[in-house]
Amino acid sequence: MNQALQQLQPYPFEKLRALLGGVTPAADKSPIALSIGEPKHKSPDFVAQALADNLDQLAVYPTTLGLPALREAIANWCQRRFGLPAGVLDAARHVLPVNGTREALFAFTQAVVQRDIDGLVVSPNPFYQIYEGAALLAGAQPHYLPCLEEHGFNPDFDAVGDEVWQRCQILFLCSPGNPTGALVPLETLKKLIALADKFDFVIAADECYSELYFDEANPPAGLLTACAELGRHDFKRCVVFHSLSKRSNLPGLRSGFVAGDADILKAFLLYRTYHGCAMPVQTQLASVAAWNDEAHVRANRDLYREKFDAVLAILDGVLDVQRPDGGFYLWAKTPVEDERFTRELFARQHVTVVPGSYLSREVNGTNPGANRVRMALVAPLAECVAAAERIRDFVKGL
Repeated sequence: MNQALQQLQPYPFEKLRALLGGVTPAADKSPIALSIGEPKHKSPDFVAQALADNLDQLAVYPTTLGLPALREAIANWCQRRFGLPAGVLDAARHVLPVNGTREALFAFTQAVVQRDIDGLVVSPNPFYQIYEGAALLAGAQPHYLPCLEEHGFNPDFDAVGDEVWQRCQILFLCSPGNPTGALVPLETLKKLIALADKFDFVIAADECYSELYFDEANPPAGLLTACAELGRHDFKRCVVFHSLSKRSNLPGLRSGFVAGDADILKAFLLYRTYHGCAMPVQTQLASVAAWNDEAHVRANRDLYREKFDAVLAILDGVLDVQRPDGGFYLWAKTPVEDERFTRELFARQHVTVVPGSYLSREVNGTNPGANRVRMALVAPLAECVAAAERIRDFVKGL
């Protein structure tokens, strides 16, 4: 067996199940889960219809490269969304469909990392656990950059020494962040591109929450935006990951894309050809419909905006928690230790959240997720309001 498998840590939800396993929640309260970041809003009917209309494609082997129509739809969406000059993102060279970002982030790391015991995969801390597992199984070491409140819940990249950048093979970014909801500023992205050039590493920007934000007039910038503003039309050393899961409430479609550096994507395509992960044709055609429509995405943001407004109004003055820059999580500071908060909230109020320490790693004696919890506002409005009221009552009773 691959010895690196022994280095993998239990997934946060395994730890959560163990934490709550012996707890009997209040019988008079219905369960409300704010733990798993699974979108619960209705999937678009027109996407389901496109899928149904193309079920005859079940008889067709899909290609790993994907349909030209899908790659064109993705390239056009990127151009509209991130302000790219017309034609600079070549659908044939700069875009590759993938089966959701989780699979792609893991596979990308296996393809890019040169097996080297000194090689680093650098990521924010807390982080999406795929970054860590992918690094270990690719033969590199994870290196964690704390995301603390004093730095806006982003890593302090200026504090990273040259010795780390010299060993870095991939820098993972997550913007808006999971679980913090923080955006990496555009000027920071430009500085990181300069560092990637100087030290020859790849920036892998996980932007799967990019379409969940609050100000319709100011959509968050992304790594492609930074490339465009720098005139970097080859997207050298820059790759972005996007998905329909959060944007379009389609987590079960398993559809996303990778875009950026053509040379990297050419090698990644070769890897994926052997990996055997081509997206079914009917899924691709349904995805074209989703990427071509923005009305359902704006409506989705309206629903999240309503929930954040309601929940934050209830928790105001009760918990130390702020509206994030984007995403659908609240990253709340707890008045007691985070595991105790999670366990007792479940026992007394039948509300499930995730301890922040489960989403991060202790480095030099500090866990940046300690004494925080992640709350996913994915349930319907009424459930989110009820959960907030129960949390308010719970905290007041501590």
